[in-house]
Amino acid sequence: SDSANSSESTSSFLSRFSASKQSIDSQLADSRLIATSDPSRLRSHFANISSSISDLEKLVAENSYFLPSYEVRSSLKTISDLKQNLEILNSELIPKKKFSFKNKATAKKELPKEPEPIKPDTVSVSNFKLPNSPGFRNKTNETLVKKLRGTQIGEFTLYDLESCEVRLIGCCNAVFMNRLKNCKVYMGPVIGSILIEEVEGCVFVLASHQIRIHLAKSCDFYLRVRSRPIIEDSNVVRFAPYCLDYEGIEMDLEKAGLSEETGNWGNVDDFKWLRAVQSPNWCVLPENERVGKVRTEDIGS
Repeated sequence: SDSANSSESTSSFLSRFSASKQSIDSQLADSRLIATSDPSRLRSHFANISSSISDLEKLVAENSYFLPSYEVRSSLKTISDLKQNLEILNSELIPKKKFSFKNKATAKKELPKEPEPIKPDTVSVSNFKLPNSPGFRNKTNETLVKKLRGTQIGEFTLYDLESCEVRLIGCCNAVFMNRLKNCKVYMGPVIGSILIEEVEGCVFVLASHQIRIHLAKSCDFYLRVRSRPIIEDSNVVRFAPYCLDYEGIEMDLEKAGLSEETGNWGNVDDFKWLRAVQSPNWCVLPENERVGKVRTEDIGS
């Protein structure tokens, strides 16, 4: 039965997730020993841990369509904690003088003399590894259209886009977005997860089982989502219900298990705001400022 298969799949996912987490915990625990015995290895050691955390995040994204929502939330919280532990160790163990951290405004003037200062971004929490999936990459001022219906595309990636308009018509399993600025993204339903990193000044019209937003600034999100959207390290982000329309969208929404409006677009979890009062980082988009129903055939015309 479907429920038995789902239970078996969940069990398999949890054992893989647990094994990966233990491996990362072990690598984190080794960091102090490496700092003492061979500090020159620390940077590559931290980069390897960052890559392992990225792989773990991708594992969750690829499997979230069948996982119970509480397992997804628990897994993402674990990943958030691992990233935080890595950041703490990175700032504590790597000699400050070889780094130019942004908050070191009073750094000595001799520092720029170093020919190639290594930025701490190599192990930044925002530096998750994008998959080599089909997608649109490194574009400026373009209209980018992809019809997914009838294709075998499982994952789709949007990377390093500026002032672009993106239209994805049809379903896929997972979408990864990283480094988008002043873009408009109109997307048919996603059966699994959408992961969004480092976006600014964008409008997103998205439907998915689970949506995770990290490092977003001044963006509007029009969502239909089965679980509560998660934001982290984001501010001035606003939310409204999904408003996309194209021929056959009802069939695509049904195929993705997203034909019903859940209202979760307005139930946003801010991982960096765990207090009882409303997070100041997000709000509901006022009705008089919403775009209304968007039809893909009308976009850009």
